[in-house]
Amino acid sequence: MKTSILSAQADLGINVDGDQQGSLQLINDIRGFFKGEIKELVEPNIIKSRNLSDRRKNEYELNRYNTTLYEKEVEMKSDDDTFVITIGGDETVSIASALATKQVKKDVGLIYFTGASLFDTFETTQNGNIKDLTIAAITGYKTKELRYYHEDPIPVARSVIVGCRELTQSQKENLRYSGIQYFTAQDIKEQGIEEVMEKAFEIANIKTKGIHIVFSMTFIDPEYAPAVSEPKFDGLDESVVTTINEIVTQHIDEIASYDFVAFNPLRDENRKTEQIAVNILAQIINAINYKSKVGKIERKY
Repeated sequence: MKTSILSAQADLGINVDGDQQGSLQLINDIRGFFKGEIKELVEPNIIKSRNLSDRRKNEYELNRYNTTLYEKEVEMKSDDDTFVITIGGDETVSIASALATKQVKKDVGLIYFTGASLFDTFETTQNGNIKDLTIAAITGYKTKELRYYHEDPIPVARSVIVGCRELTQSQKENLRYSGIQYFTAQDIKEQGIEEVMEKAFEIANIKTKGIHIVFSMTFIDPEYAPAVSEPKFDGLDESVVTTINEIVTQHIDEIASYDFVAFNPLRDENRKTEQIAVNILAQIINAINYKSKVGKIERKY
């Protein structure tokens, strides 16, 4: 199996500049050790909305970009011998990426590591940033306007959110009404990341042919990884991410595709977030390469 990387250079889902540059920066970083195929999809040259009262900021432009991204993702993921890593961009690029995996594999689970719930709707969003509707769109909870190019979302019964915090009342209600399983940062601190990960994979693996993984840098507390557009405090440190990646790599046979999103280099401090991001991607790439050499990986978790 070969690894291909798709650079999704877009930050239309959030009204803060920088996430678009994150993808480009990380691609430049990994070129030193990754010799596989790298494709780039650049955001259209538009002026983002600055109307803070608009609950649907950049919706048309984002949908236009994600339609093109979805088509490119389907094309790349249709090759059974290719593992696709998508590097964003803000969280909204994972809508197109996750749904493309669903289109190709049909029966797919979702594990989304994020500090935000990403489960708002156009009615409940407080700031109008479409990135906050991302997981709701992927799993089919309202927000059908954001997936008009794909009819069959990933079921909430096979989807898990890990690491969210600072939830508004409306977000809690959306999560409860949808029935999606989620583990907060506090749950991880109380139960331990190994137990939470075991539960997450158990849910996402139910009658599926693969799991789509998304890792948002907002998962990590900004004390350790400040380079995010909307920091969520009281999160996890980078040692938890190391454990997560160790477990993910042990489950690499079950993973269909992987997204990395929400790195904003304009907000980094001494490039410390960038180094964490590169390490995460290097672990995933190495795990896929190792699988290609030895076949099925024996689990330790």
